[in-house]
Amino acid sequence: MPSCVIAFSGGVDSTLLLASAHDALGENALALTIRSSVFPKSETDGAIRFCQERAIRHEIIDFDTLELSEFCANPQNRCYYCKKAIFARICNFAQKNSIPFVAEGSNLDDDKDFRPGRKALEEFGVISPLREAQFTKSDVRGALKILGIDTWRKPSAACLASRIPYCERITREKLDCIGEAESYIRQFIKAEAPLRVRLHNNDIARIEVDEESYPAIISRRIEISAKLKALGLRYISLDLEEFKSGRMNDVL
Repeated sequence: MPSCVIAFSGGVDSTLLLASAHDALGENALALTIRSSVFPKSETDGAIRFCQERAIRHEIIDFDTLELSEFCANPQNRCYYCKKAIFARICNFAQKNSIPFVAEGSNLDDDKDFRPGRKALEEFGVISPLREAQFTKSDVRGALKILGIDTWRKPSAACLASRIPYCERITREKLDCIGEAESYIRQFIKAEAPLRVRLHNNDIARIEVDEESYPAIISRRIEISAKLKALGLRYISLDLEEFKSGRMNDVL
């Protein structure tokens, strides 16, 4: 490829993709990050920091996904509407800047879960080099470790809307509540440990962590409960089944 736009979230997969593209293309690899209320602010801040530290060309597009009525209704294919809107903007940016390729960081393991957003990628002709190279998440982390990029330790991140059960409406208030709850709990567990606060029926928080994090959560249960109730939640629970990515898809 002569030049490429990398859809860069700052997560594990897109970090390896961007680092590799930058090594191969130099200034002809451009990172583009979508800043939206559905993505944790810490992820966007991390993406900015990574590009600054490595002198990688980086652009940010502000887009409020909550403008999409189809997305806010939270149907089972909400990710399609989100990806379609986001990559329409990314591909438009690439076209205006005469950059012929757009790439994103899906890996082979993503095929194991329900991913309606992939249809939007196919419609726009977006390529997924890690998936094409048959890299699993484990391969991605291993490669980052070899390259000396600390992101290999980072837990998998996901859109905040993935914490809300299908058909329960997505609102800014819910997203802000989830984001603040996770940010507060994060201080009590290891930086690389997975964490989700799932929001049910507007007032029930279901905390998902790995088994190793259970003691830390339980020892701080009074503080955590008080904080989450102050955010407007009524019932606070710790899931006895440890964290699993895509748990909300179990109903499908």
